[in-house]
Order: sequence, then structure tokens, then C-alpha cells
Amino acid sequence: MDCLYIVIPAYNEEENISRVIEEWYPIVSKHASMGKSRLTIINDGSKDKTGEIARQSMASRPLLEVIDKQNGGHGETVLFGYRHAIEAGADYIFQTDSDGQTDPGQFEEFWEQRGEYSALFGNRADRQDGAFRVFTAGVLRTVIRAIFHVRLKDANAPYRLMKAEALSKYIDKLPADFFLPNVMINTYMAYYREPVKYIDISFKPRVAGVNTINVKKIFKVGIRAVKDFYKLRKEL
Repeated sequence: MDCLYIVIPAYNEEENISRVIEEWYPIVSKHASMGKSRLTIINDGSKDKTGEIARQSMASRPLLEVIDKQNGGHGETVLFGYRHAIEAGADYIFQTDSDGQTDPGQFEEFWEQRGEYSALFGNRADRQDGAFRVFTAGVLRTVIRAIFHVRLKDANAPYRLMKAEALSKYIDKLPADFFLPNVMINTYMAYYREPVKYIDISFKPRVAGVNTINVKKIFKVGIRAVKDFYKLRKEL
């Protein structure tokens, strides 16, 4: 059986983390490879009880691991989780977020097709997190197409199943603190013509907790991202 690591970064999600673990643990349990698969929560220096609540869940869930790290932001935490999974011997790495907006019920469609593709990426065809987020995602796709000359259906969806072998080709091209690693992983795979597939997924509104991304922050991130994209484009 293939070893699956489900990587979930978490920051100040004390209102959501128990439910997210409860929803996703059965998936990793179902696909456990001789007990080696893991549901990995990366606690990114949360200031609330996220880490404490997640660790309490470990008592009854042997395939759950909680890793605490200093706060470095979502992108750095995602990369940290990917590197951890690769070093631990994962064959497949799945990443989603800890806000409860994604549906575990759609995972099997991805898993059943894993052998045919280097990666299967979610496409948020029905986003329920606001018009501004939809607009921002469209701008991001346009920027990627202009700089890298590739088309991405959904550049940054937190619902992605990747072969660890394929991910390993590109992860070291990115700085450890890169803010938008999933965008660049999609971009690299498109640029180098890896076999990938986008699958439509639902994307629910946040049920609890506070979204830390606001308009001002998105604007700053956008300026930084364009500079980083141009730098990475020169290195191709």
C-alpha cells in the first residue's frame, strides 16, 4: 500500500481544529500503509489553544501527529510540512487547510486517480468565501500566465494530492519562507509539463474563527509575490 501523509498547517484555529481532525483522520486511517501513514498538523506558533487541543486528540488517534514550530506564515508552514512528509517516507502527500472549508468526502476521487498523475489539484468551482477572493484568484492566474506563460485553473487551492517523488523535484527551488509555495508548485508542474489534473471541489464558507488575510495584506502580498515570481522565472 502507498504511504499517505495529510499535511494541515494551522494557526489560531482553536475553534476549528477538533472538527478538522475528526473529519480528516478517518481518511488517513482508511489509507494507512502498515501504520505508516499520518495526519500531520503543523502548529505554526499559534497564540491560542490550537496546539493543545490538537495534541489532546493524539491520545485516541495513533496516526495523528502534531508538530509545533515558530510562527512563519502559511507558506513556510506548508513547505515545512512537505519536507517533513518527504523525509518521513511518504509516497503521496495531500495538503488542505485547518479552517474547515474543504470536504473530506471528495478525497476518494483524487486517491483513485493518483497513479495516473504527478499531482491532482482541486479547482474551487463553487467558492463560497466571497467575491473579493474570487477576484483575487483570477488576478493571480493572470499574473502567472503573463510571467510564466502557463495556464492554471486554480493556482492556490488547498486541496492537492501529489506524488512525493514529483514534489521533490521542485520543492528545493523555493526559499524556505516562500509565501505562495502551492502557486509555484502548480506553476512548475505546468511549465515542465508534468501530468496533472484539476478536479472540481466545493469550498465552504468559514464556519468559525477569523480569517487573518485582509485587503491590505493581500495587496502587500501581491507586490511581494510579483517580485518573487520574476526572480524565479529568471531561474527556470
